Amino acid sequence: MNRRMIFRTIGQILIAEAMLMLPSVAVGLIYRERATLAFLPAIGLLALFGTAGLLVKPKTKLIFAKEGYVIVAAAWILLSVFGAIPFRIAGGFGNYWNCFFEIASGFSTTGASILTNIDILPKCILFWRSFSHWVGGMGVLVFILAVMPKTEDRSLHLMRAEVPGPVVGKLVPSIRRTANILYGVYTGMTILLVILLMIGGMPLYDSLCYAFGTAGTGGFGITNAGVSAYGSAYIEVVIAIFMLLFGVNFNLYYFILIRKVKDAISSEELHVYLGIIGASVLAIAVNTYHLYQNIGETLRYSFFQVTTIISTTGFATADFANDWPAFSQMILVLLMFSGACAGSTGGGMKVSRLILLVKTGIQEIRKTIHPRAVPVVHLEKKPASQPLLRTTLVFFAIYMFCLTVSTLLLSLEEPDLVTNFTASLACLSNIGPGLGKVGPTGNYAFYSSPAKIMLALEMLMGRLELFPIFILFSAPLYELKNKVA
Repeated sequence: MNRRMIFRTIGQILIAEAMLMLPSVAVGLIYRERATLAFLPAIGLLALFGTAGLLVKPKTKLIFAKEGYVIVAAAWILLSVFGAIPFRIAGGFGNYWNCFFEIASGFSTTGASILTNIDILPKCILFWRSFSHWVGGMGVLVFILAVMPKTEDRSLHLMRAEVPGPVVGKLVPSIRRTANILYGVYTGMTILLVILLMIGGMPLYDSLCYAFGTAGTGGFGITNAGVSAYGSAYIEVVIAIFMLLFGVNFNLYYFILIRKVKDAISSEELHVYLGIIGASVLAIAVNTYHLYQNIGETLRYSFFQVTTIISTTGFATADFANDWPAFSQMILVLLMFSGACAGSTGGGMKVSRLILLVKTGIQEIRKTIHPRAVPVVHLEKKPASQPLLRTTLVFFAIYMFCLTVSTLLLSLEEPDLVTNFTASLACLSNIGPGLGKVGPTGNYAFYSSPAKIMLALEMLMGRLELFPIFILFSAPLYELKNKVA
């Protein structure tokens, strides 16, 4: 394993995080908040450890698959470890593990929170909390690839380890150019959302924070009332539409930019994604019609909640955990499993994986009926390779295993099964709110520190799609085994 290159790359990432804290410092200076000082120790430590990593001189700059996964997993854990420092110094979050939970929720774009009173926090701290969504949405490693002056072809392994979805590739021959395209689309859509929110009467600071949460599909609010505080149907609809858009594969936006609109709108995953949203909105609207004044209001609340869950954003304008019927709640739980499209900023298992799982199941049934047949699974009109199908099945198995184990462990301290199951599912799928005590009006503060650490790691596992975290912790054991052999 190329340890020197691992340390050097992580050093670059820590320096990048120090720079990414500067906008929050600027916000603190603008509003003249003492909490601005809370960022200085964190920036100093990041600069110190980052510089130490940069001083490591690797013999080769090649990064293979194993190094890529280790770098990504270690980097995201360290981002959370250092990113929690301003929260701890500023106060209002409790002990350090509460802070770690909150920032891991931010970077992983989960939106789960331990806060019981958001209104008392300084604006610079709330800005850092929301900005972490935007940083984590596209991925800090993708950001590094976009700004690095030289990038080896092997750094595709970094992108594959960080960008969500079963298949990750280059949009153009250059990795750096691909990263630039992704961040260009991401930034452009975020700016457009900020402008539209300001047109709706939302202040600039608020617009930036909610745009960060929407773009990163995170869901942190800056007031206790969240999006509902503005009492604006326009703002809710704009945010709902953009949550839907940020749940779409960003490759499709690139196709539109290069005028391959037909390729974009013919995407099988896009059709299924929109179909799931449409069917869910109609089903919930019928089931909850008696709760609202008219069909327009019913559709508005149904559309917002469906898009916030399937995109794994986590904003809420209705208390679906307490007010909605069990049928509508069950639809939302199923959407938590689904998640958004591959290559988006959303979490969950991804629509493309669900397509592969369903088609694989159908083909296996056909093969049982016709043993001599050679069924082929297609995705986006192309045959899916056996390694891809195998990886998808393994991912599903590990996903369900992690969900089961974490729910079991949470049950040791919280007797409510609905709360524990949806808390684990909401963290693993990077959604935020669940049902029961962790519903839209609740939070995760009642869990113990060990439970919060487990859920925080689960959020990071979900954002990185499981494999990098497992490889990080298994790599030392694998090398030890080889040495003993």
